[in-house]
Amino acid sequence: MAIMITDECINCGACEPECPNTAIYEGGVEWTWGGGTELDEVDFGDGTIVSGKAPQAPVSNEFYYIVADKCTECMGFHEEPQCAAVCPVDCCVPDPDHVEEEETLLAKKAWLHAEA
Repeated sequence: MAIMITDECINCGACEPECPNTAIYEGGVEWTWGGGTELDEVDFGDGTIVSGKAPQAPVSNEFYYIVADKCTECMGFHEEPQCAAVCPVDCCVPDPDHVEEEETLLAKKAWLHAEA
């Protein structure tokens, strides 16, 4: 499952540089698929293709946030999610709306980083 940042976030920013997928952004900041990944474009399979550089709307305007579709829980990089490991207020928690198995998270990592 992806990790999410709760509204208990104190906006310290400790989590952002720890993410190997660049899935964490400051509140109000637009994000991109390509940022921190090897994605030049994303094909959603329904005829929609988005440039990896195209800005996407922020998930939150108030707190740091995690883009669930880029979060792999640090699987394949670290033993545990690094955002949760460095968070001083323990607000980086599993997202019950985005539950994924280890195999799925590793496949997402491979897709994000263009691994063969």
